Amino acid sequence: MRKALIATMLAGATLAAIPVIAQKLPTTPPGAPDPSRVVAGTYAADPHHTQILFQVNHLGFNSYYGIFGGATGTLMFDPARPSAASVTIEVPLADLVTTSAELNAHLKGADFFDAAKFPTATFKSTSVTVSGTTAKIAGNLTLRGVTKPILLDAKFTGAGNNMTTRAPALGFEATTVVRRSDFGVSYGVGLVSDDVPLRITVAFDRKG
Repeated sequence: MRKALIATMLAGATLAAIPVIAQKLPTTPPGAPDPSRVVAGTYAADPHHTQILFQVNHLGFNSYYGIFGGATGTLMFDPARPSAASVTIEVPLADLVTTSAELNAHLKGADFFDAAKFPTATFKSTSVTVSGTTAKIAGNLTLRGVTKPILLDAKFTGAGNNMTTRAPALGFEATTVVRRSDFGVSYGVGLVSDDVPLRITVAFDRKG
C-alpha cells in the first residue's frame, strides 16, 4: 500500500510539472523581420544555427545537395550605418555532410576539398551595398589556399533577443554561385557541374 501511495504521489507531481515546463516557452517567436529591432554591436555567428547548402548537377540526372555546418565568424553592424558593416565567416570543411557516408569521405579528400590540408574555407567582406532589407556583399572567399572575389545577395530575415542568452540576435540569408574549378576543386568537372549555387543562412548573437 505504501509503495502504491508513493507511486501515485510521484505520478501526480510529474503531471503537475508538465504545464510549468510548457509555460516557460514563449507563445511567439522572439525574432521577427523588423529592422527597428536591430541593435548595433559586434555579433558572433551561431555555429549550431548557421548552414551553407550547396547544389550540383549529378551526371545530368538530378540535383544533389550537401550542407556545411559549424561555421563561426564575426559581424560588425550598426543600423545607423549599414553600409559600414563587415563580416567574416569561417567554415570547417570537416563538417561537410551529404546523405552518403562514402561521398562525405570523398569530398573531404584530396580530389575535392582536401580538408586535412585545408581545414577551413573563409569569407571576408570588402564592401556592403544596402537597399532596404537586402544587400550586395562583396568579399573574398579562400578555399584550398586560393582566394577569389565573390558577391553575395543577402537579405535580413530577423532580429530580437536570443531565447537562451537574452542577448540581441540577428538573422540573414544569402545566395551566390561559385565556380569550383577556380579554387582547384576540378575533379569530375563536365560530369558534375562546375558552377555551384550556394544558399547560406546565418544566425548571429551579439557579443557581451
